[in-house]
Amino acid sequence: MIAKVVVTGMGIVSALAPSLDKTWQRLLCGESGIQHYHPFPEIPAQPLALVGSQPSHLEDLLKPALSEALDDAGLAPPITDCGVAIGSSRGFQFQWEKGASAYHTSIPSYGEERLLLADPEQLVHIYGVSPASIVAQSIAAQGPILAPRAACATGIWAIAQGADLIRAGYCSRVIVGAVEAPITPLTLAGFNKMGAMAQSGAYPFDQNREGFVLGEGAAILVLEEESVAQKRQAKIYGQVLGVGLTVDAYHMTAPETSRRVAITAIQDCLQRSGLKASDVGYIHAHGTATHLNDQAEAVVIKALFPPAVAVSSTKGATGHTLGASAAFGCIFSLMALSHKVLPPCVGLQEPAFDLNFVREPHRHNVQSALCLSSGFGGQNTVLALSS
Repeated sequence: MIAKVVVTGMGIVSALAPSLDKTWQRLLCGESGIQHYHPFPEIPAQPLALVGSQPSHLEDLLKPALSEALDDAGLAPPITDCGVAIGSSRGFQFQWEKGASAYHTSIPSYGEERLLLADPEQLVHIYGVSPASIVAQSIAAQGPILAPRAACATGIWAIAQGADLIRAGYCSRVIVGAVEAPITPLTLAGFNKMGAMAQSGAYPFDQNREGFVLGEGAAILVLEEESVAQKRQAKIYGQVLGVGLTVDAYHMTAPETSRRVAITAIQDCLQRSGLKASDVGYIHAHGTATHLNDQAEAVVIKALFPPAVAVSSTKGATGHTLGASAAFGCIFSLMALSHKVLPPCVGLQEPAFDLNFVREPHRHNVQSALCLSSGFGGQNTVLALSS
């Protein structure tokens, strides 16, 4: 018999707040953590979703989210009989950029060598450390350690891999999720060059959407085999059902226009989860507020689901946290299922598509939800959750 995988703890650090409860409350109030910032003199000021007043370091986001998730689950280190699946699409890019800048701006005199980084500890982070290994060391985990990286689809991939470790019998508990500290000069310059970033704010699925707003944050979940969670009388937010994973094989940044392969990912996820499209009451959309993504995603939802299915994206509140965004979406979906309240699509004023968008938070009796995510390279990821 295949083990059931449940979520017993969650932690989040977002631009809305440095904790899950405060983030959730501000989200339900329709608030946004997006403001105009000018963190780098060489890059013009623009809307960003920062946790503090300046771009954060990855570990400063990861460790508080981990601590909150463990406290929420009623666990404390050491947790040796545990796996880890924590991803990040950018990792320690800030350190790379800082080192490269120091290298290229230094003018060594005769006989001197240029140093990539003056601080040896930074080199250790770049070459030998991942968010997954930081978590494993923090809790003394001695089970399987995975560090997935799949662009903006990273979060769902990490959660799916963690659930598979439990179902395959490698361990009965896995810490999963994703973290992103992507606000660096190179990242901003690159996305600005692509013309993908907004100039005033994030407005998912809106007639006047401008593009996405880059954000930072961490989202961590504790997965457990159901019988283990029940034995210790743990609080359960919901169940991780199935996943769908496909790739368009079409373009590195643009979605394939027919959305055939994206539809396949959802159909695979529903089949593996034992669900029909009509069973899904809520969809947490990827909803980046870019013209191409929102249109492509709306086409898929309209093609597969009944008109009544509730839809929202939370990137208008948290910004687009890249690799962490799908883990954010899963946490918000689980909060919706367990608290029986659907979160609003913050930033949406004039819907561009005929879908049942959640404009204001409201009570519901939804039993199953889907979290959708996509990433550069044409990656399509879908995760099904149940109450």
